[in-house]
Order: sequence, then structure tokens, then C-alpha cells
Amino acid sequence: MAKAASQIDMPVGVIVRKTPGVTRWARWNWRAVAVLPGAGPADWQELRREGEAVEYHAATLPLTLWADETEAYMVNLSDGQPSIYLVLRNELKCDTPLNAVLITASPFQGQDYADTGEEIVEKIPMTEGLIAWVRDFTLKHHQHEVFIKRHRDRKQTDLVEDGKGDARIRQASDVFRAPRRVLQ
Repeated sequence: MAKAASQIDMPVGVIVRKTPGVTRWARWNWRAVAVLPGAGPADWQELRREGEAVEYHAATLPLTLWADETEAYMVNLSDGQPSIYLVLRNELKCDTPLNAVLITASPFQGQDYADTGEEIVEKIPMTEGLIAWVRDFTLKHHQHEVFIKRHRDRKQTDLVEDGKGDARIRQASDVFRAPRRVLQ
């Protein structure tokens, strides 16, 4: 029961738009453009076509909110445009070139995936209903952490002479010196 209270899930559909590329090296430009809260299952279902531009319901993924991630959700909600972060991976298959892996409301988790450089992270604006859902969960579970400044110990660490090697060996110099050439 405690686990159910600390997290909440909602299926969210992801809409991806395919448009012609602007260079000869990129034939198509793929962009995530919208989310559908509470959507049913989908696998690259075509929604709309305007000339060469096509919009697909690429996938429906669970958006999970965690009680210990509320600080990240607060940062997202305080942004001018709260967003969902979609993680996509390139696929070698021709029919579906991108694989939707994860959606999250945490900008910190989205940044972690963007740092690897292996995945594509798209920022999609949240709908008003999704903003309210994330805000209600965040306000219910958020606990402000008070910053406590750490104080240094008063112990003197400069009394120990480093670099003398093993204390059992009597010698004035460092025992980790370069070996000398043996004379014969």
C-alpha cells in the first residue's frame, strides 16, 4: 500500500511528425509535437497527412510520477512552459526509424538521457489537464528540504608528514624513490 501512494501512473500517447529534410544528408525530419493523456495503445498509427508531412501516434507509454522526484517536478512546473520529456532511440528498421523508450516529467531525468548522446530527447509541451495532474501530485507529496551547511572539523591535518613511506623503515628520505644503479 505504501508503494502505491508513493507513485502514480498514467498512459500518455506521443504524437510524432515526419516532414521532409532540408539537407541531402537527412531525408526526413522527425519531431515529437504533442501528447495525448490517457491514450490507448498504438504503434506508429498514422493520424494525419498534409502533403509530405505525416503525423503518427508513435506509442503510448506510462508516465510515472514518484514521490521522491517532486523537486524535479517543481522545477518543471515553474518553467514558462511545463513539458514532458520523450526519449527516442534510432532503430535500424526502415518502417519505424525511432523507438519511443520513455516519457518523464522530470527535467533532470531528461537531461541525464540527453547527456549520453545515444538517445534523442524531445521536449513536448504539457496539456492543461496534465499540468494539473502533475501539480496536484507534486503538492501532495513535496517536502521542502532545509539546507544545512556543513562545518569543517577542527582537527589539524598538517601535522602528519606525507610521502615518507613506511614508518617502520628508518631513513630520512622518501622510500619510494627511483632505484640506484648497482656498481660492480
